Amino acid sequence: MNAHCPVVVPDPEIVLRNAFHPLLLLQNNKAGRKTHPQDISMTPEARMLVISGPNAGGKSITLKTVGLLQLMCQSGLLIPASPESRLGFFHAILTDIGDHQSIENQLSTYSYRLKRMKYFLDTANRRSLVLLDEFGTGSDPDLGGALAEVFFEELYNKRCFGVITTHYSNIKLKAAKLKHAINGCMLFNRETLEPVYRLSVGEPGSSFTFEVAEINGIPVDLIQKAKSRLSEGKVKMDALLSSLQEEKTRLEQLTEQAREAARSANQAISEYEKKREKYEDRLRRQQDTIERNNKFLIHGKKLLQFIEKYHLRSANKELIEEIRKYLAMEKSAIETARKEKNIKKELDKEKGKALRRTKSAEVIKVGSLVRLRQTKQTGTVLELDGNQATVAFGNFKTLLDIAKIDWIR
Repeated sequence: MNAHCPVVVPDPEIVLRNAFHPLLLLQNNKAGRKTHPQDISMTPEARMLVISGPNAGGKSITLKTVGLLQLMCQSGLLIPASPESRLGFFHAILTDIGDHQSIENQLSTYSYRLKRMKYFLDTANRRSLVLLDEFGTGSDPDLGGALAEVFFEELYNKRCFGVITTHYSNIKLKAAKLKHAINGCMLFNRETLEPVYRLSVGEPGSSFTFEVAEINGIPVDLIQKAKSRLSEGKVKMDALLSSLQEEKTRLEQLTEQAREAARSANQAISEYEKKREKYEDRLRRQQDTIERNNKFLIHGKKLLQFIEKYHLRSANKELIEEIRKYLAMEKSAIETARKEKNIKKELDKEKGKALRRTKSAEVIKVGSLVRLRQTKQTGTVLELDGNQATVAFGNFKTLLDIAKIDWIR
């Protein structure tokens, strides 16, 4: 199990990336089962997360993952999550998880939860994290649901952070109406009738009551009889939520397929570009060879002409003068070509510098991370003045031409 230190921020915030419940991860690793990571984001703009979905779909594990990793971080422990995760500090973590029925104290689960809720309402503030599992259960569904909705509003008004798991539709609807609350659901595969154990944020989820019942062997005729006793609106609402969740799962699959297709296309383009550059380089070398061979052929023909004009018993003054002029002319042509090549090289170099200066000037801003091209050192831009930038390399500051640095991010 890889554990990392998240980015710790002063204000309340929970952003977990590829996060695992440590005990679940260890247990699944021993059993050879896969553990699905969670991505959970809670900020002041979305500080109350209401999670719905089927039983045994992972709602409670997701809630406990948030609470446990937050406690681990505040205790100075590394957490099983990406180092890109960010966690703030809370003065109080208020939890109501599990069945608290007590024979000894003659206290029912619902009575206990009411006492806990009173304590939460008295204690919670913007520096509190509230974790409520199966919020509102333990009493008459309609009456308990109405009271749970009022409690939810009161906790929301106290500006605290919270993760709440529930099956109550009115809590889901209330989360959709409140500005800084957000719904989430645990995904469920209707084709295989199995939970996906992945949180999807943005809409409430169906409890998949009848699907879960079918998984557990309840006869279909009994399930149909139960459906017939529900109001038509309730059945349609649950069916709509199930359909929306199924559609979102399908869209996520299509999106992933599109991403994979894009990755394959980019890889193919990259390979094509490499092959194209290779073939163009080979073509340039072939053309250079052809030009060089043509020059040798021309010089060879000229040499043959000189040989034919040469007389063994003659001074060959005119021929020698013709050869001298020819050699001088060829030498001059070679020198001219070399100078033109050097001039072109310098012009290309200056154009490259100008292009880099223009590009850098457009991209590099104050606060940009840059790399010094000559030494590969990285630094941060503190000031910009035209084509000049003041860059800090650790404690050392220096003024540089923008053309000498490359933008990183």
